[in-house]
Amino acid sequence: MEIKQDDYEAWYNRGVYLSEQGRYEESVEFYDKALEIKPDYHEAWDNRGVSFAMLGLDEEAIASFEKAIVIKPDLHEAWYNRGLSLGKQGRYEESVESYDQALEFNPGDHEAWYNRGVSLDNLGRYEEALTSYNKALEIEPDEYVAWYNRGISLDNLGRYEEAIASYETAIVIRPEAHEAWYNRGISLGKQGRYEEAVESYDKALEIKPEDQEALENRKLILKYLRARKDGT
Repeated sequence: MEIKQDDYEAWYNRGVYLSEQGRYEESVEFYDKALEIKPDYHEAWDNRGVSFAMLGLDEEAIASFEKAIVIKPDLHEAWYNRGLSLGKQGRYEESVESYDQALEFNPGDHEAWYNRGVSLDNLGRYEEALTSYNKALEIEPDEYVAWYNRGISLDNLGRYEEAIASYETAIVIRPEAHEAWYNRGISLGKQGRYEEAVESYDKALEIKPEDQEALENRKLILKYLRARKDGT
């Protein structure tokens, strides 16, 4: 860069390196320098957006992703990254639209299908979220978070047997996931399968003893079971 100040790729690559080191503020400075030299460098706009997102500056990130998209409308990474930043801001309708665009250009992106499901869940559109999680799992069957969130959608739809099965698949993939054991306990309780629910909470607490919600739910079920046994 000292020898050839207008080498935009060198500035860009230095930004990538700094980003990989977690030095996001510095990486933005180098992306900016690359963009001074080559304003239509869509990779620099996209990676600049990623650095802003990592700094928690989602508005700046979205603006950067949108610059990349104007230059290269079929850049699915920028559409996907924009969807993530919009989701962080609670702008779920827009984030779904952004994931849809990403998937138009790369239908095999299981992470876009999954995160689209998360935004749909946050909108209360559980059937659509379920479809999105299912699509993610067709592409990547071992995706723990998709099985777990799929269980939540099914629970919200009142489909407790299917929710339990989804949590159990998540647990097979990640046996130490206390949140899956906990939510399995909730769905079992809703079905009146209280003893099994207690066992599920026990497992959650074995993994995370400080989980107060699991502890309280377990106490409530045991209190109910004792009262039922005593006939009170």
